[in-house]
Amino acid sequence: MNDPVIEREFAYYENLYGTFGIRHFSRPAVVAFRRYLVDRIRKRLKPRARILSIGCGIGDTELLLAPHAAHITGVDLSPMAIAAARRSAAKQKVTNVDFQEGTWQDLDLQGRLFDAVLAIFFLHHLPDDQIDAMPGQLLSLLRKGGLLYALEPSARRLSGFVGKLVVPKLMKKYQTEDERQLSPESTARPFRRAGYAVETPWFDFCSTPVAGLLPDWKLGYRAARSLDNLLTTIPGLCAYSSNFELIAYRPPRPSDDGGTTPFRRI
Repeated sequence: MNDPVIEREFAYYENLYGTFGIRHFSRPAVVAFRRYLVDRIRKRLKPRARILSIGCGIGDTELLLAPHAAHITGVDLSPMAIAAARRSAAKQKVTNVDFQEGTWQDLDLQGRLFDAVLAIFFLHHLPDDQIDAMPGQLLSLLRKGGLLYALEPSARRLSGFVGKLVVPKLMKKYQTEDERQLSPESTARPFRRAGYAVETPWFDFCSTPVAGLLPDWKLGYRAARSLDNLLTTIPGLCAYSSNFELIAYRPPRPSDDGGTTPFRRI
């Protein structure tokens, strides 16, 4: 590694997954968040989809999604995370998930195409030029009508502002110095420019922060999630939501079918 940002991110996540991270992600409220997230993703997928998950971490989302997919390939830069993901898969006897160490651009996929690419809390680790390049790179991975599903922290998130004031040390524990929040509009722009059909729904207001700060309070998470279903729909107020989804459907290429058939959502 020659990039100092990647080196810092690598060191942070190796420490995270080697210390408190795995235990934290298995706690009740965090698991409840992941289950809700998987339900959201499933609504966008065709049955028995083939999925690539970028920045899969310890594979908790992927293992929950596995019963509903034909196959999932998860990739992460952290050897600690991949080792933990493989242990969990073996323990749960999940055989249709493959976890690989490295970067998604360097995967040897042997021409395989995917119905969906997941990037959960991944894009906000990337510089602008890498996000700009992503729509073009995904064209060689996604089937016609396939989608990218990303979940990202919003630049105007009220919870982040409050967290920095009230629990600044705890916020630093869960964030690297190079992370940033993203604007839905600017994140969607390169995908729209490349011809993707893009949606950027608000995901939550307070439920994910509750899961992160109080990971054993499952009831609190569920109550916050119910409140979020209202708050994220209120005009004006919703712009201060914590996280947003980026859902981008791949446009057709001339090589698909002569360029005459529009892509469909899956």
